[in-house]
Amino acid sequence: MRRFFVDPSLLRGSSGIISGELCRHLVTVLRLAPGEKVTLADGEGGEAVATITAVTPEGVHVDLMPCPAVPSYAATPAITVYQALPKGDKLDLVLQKCTELGAAAIVPFMAERSVTRLEGERLEKRVARWQKIAQEAARQSGRGTVPRVGFAADLAGVLRGGSHDLCLMLWEEETEQGLRGVLERADRPASIAVIIGPEGGLTPAEAALAKGAGYLPITLGSRILRTETAGLAVVSILQYLWGDLG
Repeated sequence: MRRFFVDPSLLRGSSGIISGELCRHLVTVLRLAPGEKVTLADGEGGEAVATITAVTPEGVHVDLMPCPAVPSYAATPAITVYQALPKGDKLDLVLQKCTELGAAAIVPFMAERSVTRLEGERLEKRVARWQKIAQEAARQSGRGTVPRVGFAADLAGVLRGGSHDLCLMLWEEETEQGLRGVLERADRPASIAVIIGPEGGLTPAEAALAKGAGYLPITLGSRILRTETAGLAVVSILQYLWGDLG
């Protein structure tokens, strides 16, 4: 059954009307007709089966039947990925794959060595686009929730973003402390933050700032991963060890 995200208010009653872009997609692209069913999700874990009853100028009218409670992953650590802005469209891949892997939040930030610089209206449009990419990736991967997509102007903004039980910083200049050793010594955390630098890496000053805020600098070993690969590798490992992957 096809699955779409809607405003949570739509799922609060026994019927509703789908309008806007989703309405056009259902009617014009998918050509759905009365009697057909789709699954609607609110992005917060709530879902309902919607039966189309009519298509009018107002929109697509549906009757709603709440779905059984989706599996709860409350015991899964909430992983926040702080991704330094990479070049080009690499962030699109990071957003898609981190969403598929179950990240709770993805927060791009402008590192000192980030080539891409964003501000003003351009930034607002980009953040809206990023959230849409995450929502579509959540829909395609069957997630009941959509990760939060934020933005931080610099690393200092990242460090003001909240507290986490385990804070990791991938840094290519770290040579002694590996990810495996850190995870073996750590108790199961409720929340994890991971900082990923840009193509040129974090500067020593940024690394020192993060370490002062409690972030553990780690190495992944002899391989130097691209910025768009590093976060995906770490999230996969964390989800395998403490989450719902496998």
